[in-house]
Amino acid sequence: MSETETRIVQANDEEMKEAVREACGLLRSGEVVALPTETVYGLAADAFNPDAVARVFEVKERPTFDPLIVHIGSWPDLKKVAVVPDDIEEAVGQVTSEFWPGPLTLVLPKHPDLPDLVTSGLPKVAVRQSGSKVFRAINKELGSAIAAPSANRFGRISPTSAAAVEKELGGRIPLIVDGGACREGLESTIIEILPREGKKPIFKLHRAGPITKEMLQKFGKVEKVKEKVGEAPHAPGQLASHYAPRTPLTLLAKPEDFQPEEGKRYGLMSYRGGDSGPYVDLHEWDVVEALSPGSGKLAEAAVRLFFVMRQLDEAGVDEIIAEPLSETGLGVAIMDRLRRASVKE
Repeated sequence: MSETETRIVQANDEEMKEAVREACGLLRSGEVVALPTETVYGLAADAFNPDAVARVFEVKERPTFDPLIVHIGSWPDLKKVAVVPDDIEEAVGQVTSEFWPGPLTLVLPKHPDLPDLVTSGLPKVAVRQSGSKVFRAINKELGSAIAAPSANRFGRISPTSAAAVEKELGGRIPLIVDGGACREGLESTIIEILPREGKKPIFKLHRAGPITKEMLQKFGKVEKVKEKVGEAPHAPGQLASHYAPRTPLTLLAKPEDFQPEEGKRYGLMSYRGGDSGPYVDLHEWDVVEALSPGSGKLAEAAVRLFFVMRQLDEAGVDEIIAEPLSETGLGVAIMDRLRRASVKE
């Protein structure tokens, strides 16, 4: 891949219009650019330009069997990329009214005009409306849907800042729009809605995220999709190995599972950090990074997860040991990412 000069432009209030103009100019020309969302930074292309979408796969080194999420600027744009069946129309209206703009992705029948490459040839499309005002401004100014997976090389740690994008894709893309740190820090929740006669619908949970099971249960019954080993994904972000640092990461089930090897340097991804605790006291760690320093708040841990993972990856240790979190609320999504990043559990 030929080297490209990568520029970073700020998208604060004073410079927003110029950032939107520059990003849209590149997107209209068939280029790909990195944009901030409320979840993680995305690698964006005009969803209706097959050549630009192909460029996303090339830049990320992403296999073409792994579909992309499509972002829309407003509710009326949904009908341009997807078809909403009559039997789930009410449920779609309910969850989008509650959670859009925001980190909820819906899997719906694909509109025939949307290029097949976006959905990896699947008959359904994953679609959402971003909660980032920068992303939505670009979406609306472009006047087209935007295909945007995370702005990192395939399988690697998702970026939650412009600096992280530059480390991943610097020299591969022409522009990064810097909208600051992502406020959620975890990729969107992905659901598919199945109707039930006379009952609340079933929400098939393809990927846990900031919109939790508890939040969705108000509108329907939530059932986790069971993945089949070796099967191509039916929604983005479903491969068993994903979100991984270059340094091997091991997620411990319990403290006594840790058996250090002599001469190896270990880093600990701790929940609270501090001077003591069952995991902190296990070993003379070379480095300890906390997801929620001192307080143990899942929301803070979610925001810091990929940042901390990147810090440990760059710390020069031989192996990262991750402390497990309680699988309630946001803990479900955090543990999902740790399992996919881990070489073993």
